[in-house]
Amino acid sequence: MNDRRGPAEDERWMREALTQARIAAQHNEVPVGAVIIANGKLIGAGHNHPVASHDPTAHAEISALRAACRSMGNYRLPGATLYVTLEPCLMCAGAIIQARLARVVFGARDDKAGAAGSTVNLLQSPLANHQCQLTASVLLHECRALLEDFFASLRSGDD
Repeated sequence: MNDRRGPAEDERWMREALTQARIAAQHNEVPVGAVIIANGKLIGAGHNHPVASHDPTAHAEISALRAACRSMGNYRLPGATLYVTLEPCLMCAGAIIQARLARVVFGARDDKAGAAGSTVNLLQSPLANHQCQLTASVLLHECRALLEDFFASLRSGDD
């Protein structure tokens, strides 16, 4: 599984992740979306839904990983790339490592819980049994604005 790489391709797939994030927002979930690409094709997509599912593991990345693994018939996804609108947390980074993703591309940094460089870099840690290539800040402004608008709406009491 190898992906074409480059800024235009990264932006294309991040826009797909943003579409997933908007679905989460429509359901009053924190707007984070993710897609997984292998050989230039979307093999998994997901958005946050821990509140509705009563499941703390129902992050966008986990949902996309589950869909991609089902699609490929394997729990390992070597060569695949994850696009996610918010930097993965520790839980998601652990799952990414277990799936052996080659690359993670994210939009906004998470200064409180990010595990791809903000608080810790688990995805490139020599202590882990697998490391991923990282690309940060793809469509940063769009990803950040979606999150900021969502939380501003919560604070103002808008529905």
